[in-house]
Amino acid sequence: MSELVRLSDVTKVYQGGITGALNGVSVTVEKGEFTAIMGPSGSGKSTMLNLIAGLDRPTSGAVIVGGTDLAKLGEAGLARFRRDHVGFVFQFFHLLPNLTALENVLIPAQLKGSEVPGRARELLGQLGIEEVADRYPARLSGGQQQRVAIARALINNPTLLLADEPTGALDTHSGEQVMDLLVQLHGRGQTILLVTHDAKLATRHAARVLSVIDGKVVDDARLEGPERAASEVIRVRTEEASR
Repeated sequence: MSELVRLSDVTKVYQGGITGALNGVSVTVEKGEFTAIMGPSGSGKSTMLNLIAGLDRPTSGAVIVGGTDLAKLGEAGLARFRRDHVGFVFQFFHLLPNLTALENVLIPAQLKGSEVPGRARELLGQLGIEEVADRYPARLSGGQQQRVAIARALINNPTLLLADEPTGALDTHSGEQVMDLLVQLHGRGQTILLVTHDAKLATRHAARVLSVIDGKVVDDARLEGPERAASEVIRVRTEEASR
């Protein structure tokens, strides 16, 4: 695998320099990895994801994605970067209520200047919800809405799929279905960064877990094969650190 994301001594400070959301974080992510960023609320997880997505800028340090230093891009360049390279899945779906599921999926493609309804329907089919293509969000369950949001995130074949608490608004069964879908996408070669505060969810599904406490990465564990036993250690450390 080759390096896809690099954070070099990244610090992000909010509130006039009083609060440090990230403090000197250095980490790399390889192409094709499924990495979970785990930690309690306020630990800096979502800030890290937003910096990688080009939705925010670091106070200091460098964020490099696919060889591009995001600090060198203006706002228009960052918008193109997000459109062409990043798929984002949020906790609260963010579907437009006056558009059908299919029309919601097509939005990023239309912004790119392409119209690919065939691919949109194919994605909905791969996610098991092709039959809801012509329904409006109000007629969809939470799990179906999140699958539509995942299809929307994938429509432009993103280099990175970023998921910020994608199961947070779902019941347990729907949440497990969404996580199983992410595992399947990873199996097809998709690079995924998942933010979650749920240690069990992270260690059950991701192949690598970054544990973040108070803006610092305190653990970096790869959970392949027998190493998955380390997941319990990560969970305990994170829970202890958040008390």
